[in-house]
Parts: sequence; structure tokens; C-alpha cells
Amino acid sequence: MSLRGFSRLLYQLKIANQELTSKFERETGFSLTRYKLMMFLKETGKCSQTKIQSELCIDSAAVTRQLKILEEQGNVIRERNKENNREVFVEITEKAREGLERCEKEHSESQHPLYSALSKEEEERLAKLLQKLIKQEEGLA
Repeated sequence: MSLRGFSRLLYQLKIANQELTSKFERETGFSLTRYKLMMFLKETGKCSQTKIQSELCIDSAAVTRQLKILEEQGNVIRERNKENNREVFVEITEKAREGLERCEKEHSESQHPLYSALSKEEEERLAKLLQKLIKQEEGLA
């Protein structure tokens, strides 16, 4: 692929990301990052802020900003590790669990046009292609 072709592809990904993220946030009421973070905590349970950072592939400052917002909204509880004051543990609140469950019910696959742009096969193929690009980039780093 030429540099020009690759830059065109990257620009299409950028525009798709902006458009779809914006739609996601309007439809669900959650920013994509905070939704992903809360879902991770819902599935994992109480864990360290470092683990969240690693699992979601975002830097520590971004995790701190997102958690501060979620804490102010009453969606997470943060507490310092009593044995290691530098470590912070995070857990999701019942309010957040209820909000996520309500959101999932309102936006089930079968009902919502936001998710119907791609068939299941197209979704799987796109996910594989994106993962291939991510792995390729990791190999270059």
C-alpha cells in the first residue's frame, strides 16, 4: 500500500471514529471511554487503577481524569491501598450498574439502528482487520 493510500485509510478511520463515537455518546448518554471503563469494572470487579490503564490501553492521566468524572457522578468509588498508598483501587457503584443495565435494555441489538450498519459477518471481519493493524503497529514499535 502506498503512503497516500494508507493516509486515506487512516483518515477514513478517523472520520468513522469521530462520527460513531459521537452517535454512541448521544444515544447512550455515556462517553465511549467511560462506558468501556464501567463495563470493565462491572465484569472484573474491584481492581487497581493500573490494571484499568493496562486493560484499556490508555495513559494514567486519562484514567485519572475519567475516574474523577465517574466518581463525581457517583458511578465509581476510588480508595487508596492502605498497604501501598501509591496504589488506587476502583469499583463500580450500584448506581452505575443500574445505569448500564438500563442502557443495555434500551439499546438491544435487535432494536437499534446504530448497530445495524454492519452484518454480523462484516462486524467480525472489521474487528479482525483492525486487530491486524494494531498488531502490525505493535510489531513496529
